[in-house]
Amino acid sequence: MPKVEQDLSIGQVAERTGLSVHTLRFYEREGVLANPVSRGPGRRRLYSEDDVEWLRLCVILRTSGMPLPEIRRYTDLVRQGSGTEGERLALLRRHREQVLAQMDRLTRCLDLITFKVGVYEDHLEHGPAKQGCDASSLPERQEQDQHGVSPL
Repeated sequence: MPKVEQDLSIGQVAERTGLSVHTLRFYEREGVLANPVSRGPGRRRLYSEDDVEWLRLCVILRTSGMPLPEIRRYTDLVRQGSGTEGERLALLRRHREQVLAQMDRLTRCLDLITFKVGVYEDHLEHGPAKQGCDASSLPERQEQDQHGVSPL
């Protein structure tokens, strides 16, 4: 059975993608849509399912930290078609490396936060009476002594 194309309103696309109507218009002005948005009666924007899928990709790229100019560059390469696959691959590989580095930084941050949560849970569970009341019994002081990190 052939696929039936259904035109979607900007409101429907906003609902499906999680983007606001304002953001959809902004993305259109910034040239990050792979295809020009068609217009219906009264010059209302009409989107296709392909537009929705492209916008979902754009959301993932933005959420992962890709700057809008890079998304626009990727979009331009896709529009140019065959022969740009190598450039597209290079762009996505660079971004993947940036995401991996960001994940590594976040993992290290999470490790420290998890440690601090444990220190405070232990402190509250055992109370200062068992550990003594001097400054060395405070969770920040213990953490600094054990890990050499600032108590901030």
